[in-house]
Amino acid sequence: MRSYYRNGPEHRAGADVSFADIRQVFGFYSIRIGRWVTATEQQQAANLFFDALCDLQDILQVPAPVISLRGTLALHYGIGGRPGASAHYLPNGRVLALAKRAGGGSLAHEWYHAFDHYIAGKLFLNPPPSDRFASRHWLTKAPLNSHPLNQYLHQVMRSVLLDESGQDMSDYMRRSARQDVALGCHYFAQPEELVARAFEKVVQRQRLKNHFLVAGTLKSDMAQAGLYPDDTHCKQLESLWLAYFKGLGAVLQKNR
Repeated sequence: MRSYYRNGPEHRAGADVSFADIRQVFGFYSIRIGRWVTATEQQQAANLFFDALCDLQDILQVPAPVISLRGTLALHYGIGGRPGASAHYLPNGRVLALAKRAGGGSLAHEWYHAFDHYIAGKLFLNPPPSDRFASRHWLTKAPLNSHPLNQYLHQVMRSVLLDESGQDMSDYMRRSARQDVALGCHYFAQPEELVARAFEKVVQRQRLKNHFLVAGTLKSDMAQAGLYPDDTHCKQLESLWLAYFKGLGAVLQKNR
């Protein structure tokens, strides 16, 4: 397994951890490892996942259970996979899955898919269908739950998906739609993909760097094609997302 750059604090005191430790610390309801993952690979992966999830927790300033979405999320490593995908999120079963050899750098993106799916049941007055992402349902103009924190997510989705008038698609969405036309697909301009890519760029912009958690939002071919928000847009989203998660963390700590 390749090595990944990170500059964050030491979370393991130099010791190895196991996937059982990850499940205990964060509260994932299940963790499964592929049968072709060797013991050495599993150990390396456990350390990488642990550091990356701790780094994400530090960036968002949330308690550990938020990372497992309060025990509703499962983690798979080296199991199955999809053609052309190094990582994916499965709404059916709420599973975050990374491929054995190519999943590094995708964790933040897939985690946000999981969050986007989870929060759909909390964000709106009337929960949407169980397989729908909050970002997609937001476009239906469904009324929000009145909790003050929800206004941050409302502003995030408005900024990601719509222009300043709120009447037309954002430049970011337009660029993504043009790429879809060029490739003959409908993928990059999907609401859930737009917010996940925006989130991962916000994470990569932080001083704490972890390339197993996120990589490729700044200089990759996708970045050069305009498939991430530009820096000005990203700075606006950063302030909204970080305020949301910091506020969420404070509420959860207060209610412990």
